[in-house]
Amino acid sequence: MIKGLLFDYGGTIDTNGIHWAVVLKNAYQHFGIEVPETLFSQAYTFGERSLALQALVKPEHNFLDVLRLKVTQQFQFLNGQGFITNPEAIEMIAAHCNEFAADTISVTRRTLEELAEKYPLVMVSNFYGNLHTVLRDFGILHLFQEVVESAVVGCRKPDPKIYQLGVDALGFAPEECMVVGDTFGKDIVPAKAGGCPVIWLKCQGWEEDPEKIRETGILADYTITDFAEISAIVKG
Repeated sequence: MIKGLLFDYGGTIDTNGIHWAVVLKNAYQHFGIEVPETLFSQAYTFGERSLALQALVKPEHNFLDVLRLKVTQQFQFLNGQGFITNPEAIEMIAAHCNEFAADTISVTRRTLEELAEKYPLVMVSNFYGNLHTVLRDFGILHLFQEVVESAVVGCRKPDPKIYQLGVDALGFAPEECMVVGDTFGKDIVPAKAGGCPVIWLKCQGWEEDPEKIRETGILADYTITDFAEISAIVKG
C-alpha cells in the first residue's frame, strides 16, 4: 500500500519528462543557433559541471537566474571551441526555457495538488542549493512536506542514500514510498536499490542507452509518458 510519494524535480515536474538538454537544444534551434549534436552535448555537460563545482548559483536565485548561468557557461565553452555565439541570445534562450518550465508546471501542478490532498509528498532532487526558491517562485513549494536537495544534504543521485533521506522524511517503509522520476540511471536504479516502487516518466531522455538499461535487469514498476498518469496508478 502506497502511503507517500517521492518526486524528482528537473526533467520530471518542470518538463513532463523531457530532459533539459533537449529543452535547451530546442531553444537554441528556435533562435536559429544550430550547434552540432556532439558539441552541444559537451557544452551542456560543461555548463552543468561549472554550476556544480563553482557554486555560481546562490540560494536566492530563481530558475530564470539559473538558466542565464547555464547558457552563459555553455556559450563560454562553445566560444572556446571556435563556435562564436551572440551574447544577446543568452537572455532570449533563458527566458524561452523559463516560460516553457512555467507553462509545464502550470499543468503538472494540478496532479501534484490532487495527490497532495491524499498523500504526503517529498522532493528528492540533484540541484544547486536554491530549490526552495525555485519551487516557491513557481508556486508549488507548499505541496511538499520536505525538499531533499543534493547541494544541501551532501549526496547526489545515483547514490541511493539520497532517496533513503526522502523515505526517512516520509517516515514510512521503502515499499510504501512510491518514487516518480524521469532518468533511469539516476532515479529508477537508486530508488529500486532502496526498495521503493517506481514510476518511470519515460519521454525524451538524454544519453540513456536502451541496451545499458536492459543490461541492468532492473524494471520500473510502471512506465508512463505523461505526468498526469500518476494519479490513476496511485489510485489503482
